[in-house]
Amino acid sequence: MARILVVDDEVGIRELLFEILYDEGHTVELAENAAQARAARQRIRPDLVLLDIWMPDTDGVTLLREWGSQGLLDMPVIMMSGHATVDTAVEATRIGAVDFLEKPITLQRLLKTIHNGLNRDKPVSVPSAPGKPTTAITADAQNPMATSADEKEPEPVDSVPEQKPGLSGNISLDQPLREARDEFERVYFEYHLARENNSMTRVSERTGLERTHLYRKLKQLGIEARKRSS
Repeated sequence: MARILVVDDEVGIRELLFEILYDEGHTVELAENAAQARAARQRIRPDLVLLDIWMPDTDGVTLLREWGSQGLLDMPVIMMSGHATVDTAVEATRIGAVDFLEKPITLQRLLKTIHNGLNRDKPVSVPSAPGKPTTAITADAQNPMATSADEKEPEPVDSVPEQKPGLSGNISLDQPLREARDEFERVYFEYHLARENNSMTRVSERTGLERTHLYRKLKQLGIEARKRSS
């Protein structure tokens, strides 16, 4: 899954995109303006950016041009707008955007565009020292730390717990993916709530979710966050 930065000044759209992309298994960072987008771009180095064109401080095309001039367009950027002209979309594409989404965005179109953006074949150049060739990294690059199965030391038989077919822990693998994921998330959040004595602040830090999204996720899973014991 990918790290996706969503930049939009409308809170409703940010939250909706967060829910959709989070449910798809992505890690999502939100920004409501260009200033927050710049900071997030440096902090998390996103795999893809959804960038709104019309924003109050700096518009998306200007921010895109800024990233391009600074050599920061090393990730696919998909522009979004509900009232952009064809010329604006063409200009954004010329600067470096990989696609354009017109609001209101349909779920199928959103997921397909993100899939295409994440799986594009365009290599990303990595700066090299003077006199040395530049290395290109593509989506097919292998992990240099990975070892083959023959190089791994055999694990003692008695250390491997017996698993029933179709089960992973207490979660059945024979059920639909969404139900299995909900079951896993329920166990995951209940574990962290118990571990942190129901401190929402610490659970938020542990899980990497903002408190607002954490409360929404717990409600969605039917988990009641009990008051901390004194």
